[in-house]
Amino acid sequence: MESNEPPTRLWLDDLTVGQEFLSDAHPLDAEQIVAFASEFDPQPFHLDPEAARQSFFQGLAASGWHTMAITMRLLVQSMPFACGIIGAGGEISWPRPTRPGDILRVKSRIDEIRPSRSRPDRAMVLAHSVTLNQADEILQDFRAKLLVFRKEA
Repeated sequence: MESNEPPTRLWLDDLTVGQEFLSDAHPLDAEQIVAFASEFDPQPFHLDPEAARQSFFQGLAASGWHTMAITMRLLVQSMPFACGIIGAGGEISWPRPTRPGDILRVKSRIDEIRPSRSRPDRAMVLAHSVTLNQADEILQDFRAKLLVFRKEA
């Protein structure tokens, strides 16, 4: 029986343009949102449901950086690159707020693989990842340049 699970460790030669990855789910609640914001993004619309109702967000919303942190954990789980996910830049947008009760998952696709001209043991991989909620709404859109290595002979 074939498994849809990726190999334990992915090297450059295991990747192809168009290859897709899907993470497990992460349920998010108000307590997680407030705890993250208390430490890393202490703004009223992340900390206080009443203040959040009066804000642009019209309700408690997770920090975009909290959504990114959850996304990173889900990426590590779903794209197990042998030497880790090593970022070399990217673009991020948050088209809608992440809310308490959202169940996040990440869909990723390899858009491009650019082998290094000077170092044949590596390549720059362009990956496009979207963080979705339970209604398949895009909460975060992330395009990243990732450094990926070939397996040593």
